[in-house]
Amino acid sequence: MFRRVVLLLAALPTAAHAFCGFYVAGGGAALFNDATQVVLMREGTRTVLSMQNNYRGPPENFAMVIPVPIVLQKENVKTLTKNLFDKIDQLAAPRLVEYWEQDPCYQPRPYANSGGAMRSMAAPKKAMRDMDDAPRDYGVAIEAQFTVGEYEIVVLSAKDALGLEAWLTDNKYKIPAGAAPLFRPYIQQGMKFFVARVDVTKVKFENDLATLSPLRFHYDSEKFELPVRLGLINSKGEQDLIVHILARNQRYEVANYPNATIPTNLDLVPSAKSEFGPFYASLFDKTVKKNAKAVVTEYAWDSSTCDPCPTPPLTPAELLLFGMDVLDGGPPYPELELKNRDLVPPQEAAQADQMIRNLLQQISYRRSAAKGGARFVLTRLHARYDKSSLGEDLVFKAAPPIAGGREFLTNGEALEQGAVSFGVNNFQARYAIRYPWEGPIACANPVRGKWGGPPQGGRPKPVAAEDLGLVKRDATLTAKLVESPVPEFGIKGSKARAGIPVKK
Repeated sequence: MFRRVVLLLAALPTAAHAFCGFYVAGGGAALFNDATQVVLMREGTRTVLSMQNNYRGPPENFAMVIPVPIVLQKENVKTLTKNLFDKIDQLAAPRLVEYWEQDPCYQPRPYANSGGAMRSMAAPKKAMRDMDDAPRDYGVAIEAQFTVGEYEIVVLSAKDALGLEAWLTDNKYKIPAGAAPLFRPYIQQGMKFFVARVDVTKVKFENDLATLSPLRFHYDSEKFELPVRLGLINSKGEQDLIVHILARNQRYEVANYPNATIPTNLDLVPSAKSEFGPFYASLFDKTVKKNAKAVVTEYAWDSSTCDPCPTPPLTPAELLLFGMDVLDGGPPYPELELKNRDLVPPQEAAQADQMIRNLLQQISYRRSAAKGGARFVLTRLHARYDKSSLGEDLVFKAAPPIAGGREFLTNGEALEQGAVSFGVNNFQARYAIRYPWEGPIACANPVRGKWGGPPQGGRPKPVAAEDLGLVKRDATLTAKLVESPVPEFGIKGSKARAGIPVKK
């Protein structure tokens, strides 16, 4: 959910971000989850869950525990590459754009139909370290065990929460206080426990931070949900949870908490460029304060397009890696990893990578053809909570399409600042800095409020707000940095450019 930031972690040791399980360590070592990204792909009753986790702690073996609805087997579990998560995080993140007012006297030729927001809308050696079977009086059974990458995995079933706690403790894990009560509801539901122990001899540590290979696993379940309560065991305070959901032609929101959409299309003062992350955190906090316990939608858009694009949209091959390969019941994508990569000349490695991408592209097109193509909606949901505000795991439901955050006039006079119903999903958290025309105006009928790139040509890349759980939080920044009025928060906005209409 947030990209790895090694230097900031040392400065902010209490930062915590949500995780759909919890961490346990040998010898009573303290472990903290500094960053987790979760991507869910859903179709029918099948869920593909991909996660990337960063751990901070001593360089010794540790593990994570995740409730799952079925006994996962080795064929259900894969590892992915980290760059996939960086890309999806940037693609759906709140973004800051810059616009320059164009020459009021310039009369442009009609534009060709070359794409854009409105034109595009029509559209994750040793088989296993020896682990003793649980004694019968624990009520715990090892249902499966296997190794995937640096992870040594066991899947446990349990009849009693105290028995599971005792089993983990007796197998050299120091369980955080209060684990048993959080185990109990999952055991009552008949869920299993996916325990992935990390072999640190296969992991590189930097400043006590280990970034591990992302894990992907899939299962079938009537209920579409994400277990997050166990993550509170490792919490030191408020946590940020950001979930990306990919579904064919479908947006999602939560079914068991209030939903809200983030205010969007706000103009900011130029100085906001250096404080965009803290500004957005302030705006988000105000939204959650106004909508108690709400899960906030920050993005809902066709994953194959974007406008503006902080990074290129997702390709069919990347959708395949996140789970499109198993949505139709087919086998997982083939193992196409380069062996002994360090020994491969860079040019040959690049050629092999391209060959792999081409093959994945072909597979993805073949498998998606019978399902109506690879048109997936990417939804980004963001929640911030602590132990007192989270009582249930997140349950998701299908939601109708919405739009907002586009450079498109809804009534000829202003851009929409919230979500509106629409035929397709075109909603994003987008904010703009606008620079008025400062040159001469020599014509009789100047047309103000035409916005585009800088006078010298080109257009800066949008700035994505990332690592939002680590930024400073200042409730006053929204009012200080916004120019547009935000009536729902009682903010009148700056009057510096009130006379310039916002027109495309």
